[in-house]
Amino acid sequence: MPEAWTQNDTEQANKNIEQWWMQFNDPTLNTLVERANQQNLDLESAGLRILQARMVLGISDSFRYPQVQTVSGNLARAYNNENSFNNAALSFDAGWEMDIWGKYSRGIESAEAAMYATIASYNDVAVTISAEVARNYVNYRTFQERILLSKRNIEVQERVVNITQVQFDSGNVTELDIQQAKSQLYATQAALPSLEIGMNQARNALAVLLGVMPFEVEPFLQSDAIDARIKAYNTGYSQANAKRTAASYDDYSLVPRAPGMSTSVDASLVLRRPDLQVAELQAHAQSAQIGVAESALYPSFSLFGSIGVNSTVRSGSSFSFSDSLTLAAGPSFSWNIFQYGRVKNNVRLEDARFQESLTNYNKKVLVAVQEVSNALESYELYQQQKALRLSSVSSAVRAYNISMTQYENGQITFERLLNSVETMTRSEDSYAQIKGNVANQVVALYKALGGGWEANTGKAFIKDAQIQQMKERTDWGDKLDNPQVLPPLLPDPVKQPKPLFEDELGFTDSTSNERADSADPS
Repeated sequence: MPEAWTQNDTEQANKNIEQWWMQFNDPTLNTLVERANQQNLDLESAGLRILQARMVLGISDSFRYPQVQTVSGNLARAYNNENSFNNAALSFDAGWEMDIWGKYSRGIESAEAAMYATIASYNDVAVTISAEVARNYVNYRTFQERILLSKRNIEVQERVVNITQVQFDSGNVTELDIQQAKSQLYATQAALPSLEIGMNQARNALAVLLGVMPFEVEPFLQSDAIDARIKAYNTGYSQANAKRTAASYDDYSLVPRAPGMSTSVDASLVLRRPDLQVAELQAHAQSAQIGVAESALYPSFSLFGSIGVNSTVRSGSSFSFSDSLTLAAGPSFSWNIFQYGRVKNNVRLEDARFQESLTNYNKKVLVAVQEVSNALESYELYQQQKALRLSSVSSAVRAYNISMTQYENGQITFERLLNSVETMTRSEDSYAQIKGNVANQVVALYKALGGGWEANTGKAFIKDAQIQQMKERTDWGDKLDNPQVLPPLLPDPVKQPKPLFEDELGFTDSTSNERADSADPS
């Protein structure tokens, strides 16, 4: 981590960003993020991947027990010249390959790390979803404010056209002035549909994030509080239908006001980013695969047993099983020799994959540092730009008011009036955009710090309706009976092999410590 970043207490620092969107003090944003965490389809898919990984772990865990347990039987008739015979056989076979070299224990370790990686991946999706909801909401409000500004400036420019028309009718100006005024008006009107397209696209993006249709998002975006702010916003921008004022721009703004941000960064938060946890756990899972591959270098030892009956009699005779009982039991071993490098090359393959996973982790750390640095530096520069843009708006509005008065009194030419109107239009639109940029940089910073996934701790990652649907389709036994909720922390399977939250993860056996005891220390 960069030397300028601190190493504070992770738990305390994490509390500051658990629900970072609350700092915008926007009830609509809070509602949208909460609903996205409940309804987002990507989160639903991530939750089902956790369940899939649990089943894979269960399959790996089953190899600790006898791998072969088979009941078989047959009934046949055989013909030999003119004679025919009936044959009946029934047997039970069992075989258990002992995990002397850690083949199965390392496989369980790999599956367990992969399962925790799916939980970290779920958290990573939650971070992205919260940030995307906030970003698109900020964009929606920014476009909405720019549309309000555009419509108000259209009103101003229409008034300029009307004044110019009166001047032309009086013979004070030429047709050139009228056409210039209309050209500026039409250009501003032509830009309005593009703003409306951007606002609709932001709304539709929110609909996808919430897992609903676009029209279902509208009730959340429209409220009495927003309507009152729009009304106050419009009133605050005009006086006597002629003059403009730049006072209280932010008081009436629709763009969520960005909270103040500290320029210091806690490196411990960055290292707790879910995507880094995913990369770390994937490396752990791949490390265990090396042990699985290495076990093939050594002989495997098994215990086998078979008990059954096999009777053959002439056709028409009754089967007699009294003297047809067979029983066999004993140890066995097998060893893959003369593999011509296949086994060793497979070990080398898994080792190369492990090294690649370490490289991927290092890259993700660098990307995390890059994202945090970009967000911090951009936030500081956008704040400076915002202050300058506000000064620019104040000067532009003041210049417009002066030019309008002087033009009505015949003190300035029409071109100077048009220039002041155009400058004011650009300045107000730029200021609305910069407010959105500042808010979006705050969102980007919290996303870069990996904040927001803690809000889902203790919540179900599979909906009750989905559980019911799956139970009706497939026999899940008791696998879905326990609450399917997310744990607050991910254990390190190396240091803490036993899952910390067995009830939440659906584990009801007590074999985790036994698995750890039998694992190959390598």
